This record gives sequence, C-alpha cells and structure tokens, in this order.
Amino acid sequence: MSEVSNKRSRTSGIDRALQVLDFLQLQQRPSTSYEIAKAIDAPFSTIYSVVEDMVSKSLLERQSNGLIWFGPRLYYYGLSWSRHLDLLTIATQEMELLNAQCGEVVQLCGRDNDAMVVLAMAEGHDHFQVASRTGTRIPLNWSASGKLLVGHLPFEEKLELFKRSARQSPTGRAEIDPQVLAEGATLALQQRLSVQAGESDFSVACIAAPVCDTNGACQITVSIVVPFSKLEQTTPDLRQLVQLSAENIENRLGWRNP
Repeated sequence: MSEVSNKRSRTSGIDRALQVLDFLQLQQRPSTSYEIAKAIDAPFSTIYSVVEDMVSKSLLERQSNGLIWFGPRLYYYGLSWSRHLDLLTIATQEMELLNAQCGEVVQLCGRDNDAMVVLAMAEGHDHFQVASRTGTRIPLNWSASGKLLVGHLPFEEKLELFKRSARQSPTGRAEIDPQVLAEGATLALQQRLSVQAGESDFSVACIAAPVCDTNGACQITVSIVVPFSKLEQTTPDLRQLVQLSAENIENRLGWRNP
C-alpha cells in the first residue's frame, strides 16, 4: 500500500473516532455502537471496529449494561490540558469566588463552532437545579453567553453565523432572526452584559459577562444562572458581581488596560 493510501486510512480512522466522541458529547449520555453508527450515518461494522479499538485503548469504556461512554484516558488528557491553560485555571478560581459571594449557580462558557459549551460550573447553595451541566452544548442563540461569545466578530460574519446556526429553543422564546441576533450580540459585548430569561428553560434566567483578550475578542463568559424570580434582585446585585468577576479574570491575565 502506498504512503498516500496509508495516510488516507489513518485520517479516516481519526475522523471516525472524532465522530464517535462528538456524538457522545452532544448526547451527554452513554450509547450503543448501533445508535452511534445510525446517528452519524456510518456502517455499523466500521463504527463497531472503531469503538472496540477505542475501548481497548481506554479512550472509551463499556459499561456493565453494554453502553459506550468516555474512557479514563480522555480524563487524563483533559487534566494535562487544563493544567497548562492559564485562562481556565484563573477563571475557575474566580468562578468559585463569585459562587461564594452570590450563592448561585455560576458557569464558565465558551464557543465551539456554532454552539456554546459549558466549560466549568459551581453549584448554588440552595436546591435550584439547571439542565445545562459541564460539557453541555446548546445553540448560540439560546443563551446570554452565546451572544457575547460572537459579539466581537465582524457584523457580516455574525449575520452568516446566525443564519446558519439559529434554532428554535424548547420554550419557543429564543430569538431566531439573524439580523436581530447579530445586532444584539454587538450591543451585548459593548455593554459587557447579556441577560436571557426563559429562552432555553422555563423559569430560568442567566446573567453573563464577557472575558475579553487584549484584542477585544470574547474568549469565555462568566454567568450566573438563577430562577426567573431573582433576575432583578439588587441584594446582592448579580449583574454587578458577574461583571466584576469577568474584569478580575482579565486583570489577572493582563488583558485589561491600566
């Protein structure tokens, strides 16, 4: 077999492995090889072989019920990656401080292509639970953070992005008009604050602030997730707290002007 053929074969195998991992991340639950193959429109025999190889290398693990889930080797890779990522390390520290101050659910969110992903999370001090956990991906137009994460992009790029990715939310309250979304994203980043209420989950509100680098690009967001009834509270002032937390991260990274 030629060198070119070998390269193509390896690339195809990597692509299939990534499709499996992406599917599991999107579903946020263990699945069968058959379900994965059907979802990504791939031959079952191919996916079965890829999954078996990944299980043997601890990239995936087979649970007692036969379902496939992420394996421990991925966790070790993630630990090594996070230890060398100053942004996430510092942001997590500030997230925990903010959580102690307000007692509410606090999340760090980032962008993954056309989706917002929860990077880290601190639980609230009461019994309020949120559906979006660490690793959850949702369309950018469903969340306060999603708008901030693309706010720095050129307007036409934002417009095309929302034309491609805007989706109806489960509550039916998320904005889907690309023009309105692009304008809203621009304004949200200018104001360094974005608020959504009931767009992705009924009776749930989110208050988010951007963490911007020296070029003004939003790298991640800090957000407080609360019941809708707490959205307008001023003791403590959740909007001010989340903005200060984002500013603290920028200051510690040397991203803010003196």
